[in-house]
Amino acid sequence: MAVFKDLKVIELASVLAGPSVGQFFAELGATVVKIENSETGGDVTRSWKSAQEKTDSRSAYFSAINWGKQSISLNLKNENDKIRFFDLLTDADVLLISFKPGDAEKLGVTYDACKRINEKVIYAAITGYGNRDTRVGYDAVIQAESGFMSMNGEPEGNSLKMPVALIDLLAGHQVKEGVLVALFERQRSGIGCKVEVSLFDSALASLANQATNFLMAGKTPGKQGSLHPNIAPYGEVVKTKDGSEILLALGSDKQFQHLLKLLKLDTYVQDERFVTNEKRVTNRKEMFGLLSHAFLLFDAAEILPQLHELKIPAGKINTVAQALQLPQASALLLDKDGCKAIRTFVAQFSNEDLHPVTDLTSPPLLPK
Repeated sequence: MAVFKDLKVIELASVLAGPSVGQFFAELGATVVKIENSETGGDVTRSWKSAQEKTDSRSAYFSAINWGKQSISLNLKNENDKIRFFDLLTDADVLLISFKPGDAEKLGVTYDACKRINEKVIYAAITGYGNRDTRVGYDAVIQAESGFMSMNGEPEGNSLKMPVALIDLLAGHQVKEGVLVALFERQRSGIGCKVEVSLFDSALASLANQATNFLMAGKTPGKQGSLHPNIAPYGEVVKTKDGSEILLALGSDKQFQHLLKLLKLDTYVQDERFVTNEKRVTNRKEMFGLLSHAFLLFDAAEILPQLHELKIPAGKINTVAQALQLPQASALLLDKDGCKAIRTFVAQFSNEDLHPVTDLTSPPLLPK
């Protein structure tokens, strides 16, 4: 019995942020009805296919985030279709909507309009920049504007976007949190509310320590490759004798001492250049030269188990293919009706009633 088995979610959203919220509820047992625009050919990601991809209307991109849903085709500019939409809304618990500001008014599906149909509905609106900015929000552009791209890349190199639409996914998590808070409040009050999340706000809120490095220390974060600005060795990538790459992410002086001893570098344990994290950050180049030379004496299969046994944070850099073949990945893989993907909800509960749906339906075909 899934925790949200009695919940009905209407997904009037496309691309990644809104649909990720819909799949979250579907994985936990909710009925999720995805409404696709019959005038434009449905969710635009159905057509986002990589070169040589051989798929039906369920592209690999679409299949990443649309499992466990029903789909119907409506054109909200059509009055009959709008009536069908409001009929669906009558007993809905959550409405996910991702229009640019002004479109909900044009289509007659504002929060006020929906509340008149169903005062208990949680109306979760996702925008690019908030309800006063009419720009369309695209993940890559917001990565640029919010500071992420200015930090991503090698020093003196080009600014790079992240290879996943992470701002969309972060906004999706913010929406989930907002909807869950609203559902909790509805249990007490009996009425719904509007939840608003913008991609830009989600991006800024996710700058975390990079934001406080500027706000508190006056340091504008720049490109450091994979290196952490406050910790060393953290983000350093070393190569092993067999050509593998290992990323180090040490967070304490004790871990660094253990690393030196493991690498047969005991004479450097009390070296003033490396004895504290602050000094290692200052003397990062010398520290890296020492470590990179030492790791070349080991194969990855030899050194990694020893690192893990000593609780030294380090991991082999895998390809996506290698990562998805790890034993830990098997429980997260979805495979049905020619579609494959990864579950988006990964929490484990001791209460069996909270477990995700085990037999999730495959992404829906484009409705006729």
